Amino acid sequence: MEPRRRPRKTIPIHEDRELLKAAPRTDEDFTTKDPWRVLRIMGELVEGFEALHTVGPAVAIFGSARLQADDPAYQAAVDIGRGLGQAGFAVITGGGPGIMAAGNQGAFETDALSIGCSIQLPFEEAPNPHHDISMDFRYFFVRKLMFVKYAVGYVIFPGGFGTLDELFEALTLVQTGKIDHFPVVLFGSDFWGPLLDWFRNVLVARGTINADDLSLVTVLDRPQDVVNTIMQHCNHTMTKRPIA
Repeated sequence: MEPRRRPRKTIPIHEDRELLKAAPRTDEDFTTKDPWRVLRIMGELVEGFEALHTVGPAVAIFGSARLQADDPAYQAAVDIGRGLGQAGFAVITGGGPGIMAAGNQGAFETDALSIGCSIQLPFEEAPNPHHDISMDFRYFFVRKLMFVKYAVGYVIFPGGFGTLDELFEALTLVQTGKIDHFPVVLFGSDFWGPLLDWFRNVLVARGTINADDLSLVTVLDRPQDVVNTIMQHCNHTMTKRPIA
């Protein structure tokens, strides 16, 4: 009698997993898979550049997909998205629910562009409906490039690993001079305060970052202060762009 196996949940394969897994080193695997995957990556880059190259100055809003409309951060993200839109900025998010939906919603209520860059994940929810431009990416690193390339500032709300990933990538790129310094605003001192304390009390104290690196982030608690900070950094005149 054959042993019974417990049923297992099937996890759909997505492109990042295929790209990053350690495949057997055989001529067949290399010549039939990876070169074609490079072409898909190139096509995704071209599509992103083509769709976004005329959007004008944009601000990226990041935060948890799990925070719902009854969370105070959600309404704050709506207010910031609206304020940025009224100031002439496009708003770009990860395109999903939660804080991403809130930021898009605020921008969508103005005549500014609201952009969602979604990612294909095994259990990801559908993109939120508040987009003028909606893109669906296979690869995380291509999607993240679009945020960095087209944003003049980041607003980071409370979130999980994905939000922290975006935050630390931005700080690394600014710290190392790979991109021009642009404002990285952390919204919510109650959430981000312990992380900043750790930066100060552990990283600076241990010498793994300089004290000056703490100035790479700004922690704010009022939506209008966030909008003002972004506007002050972008001291050239912003004009609202019509929706194509």
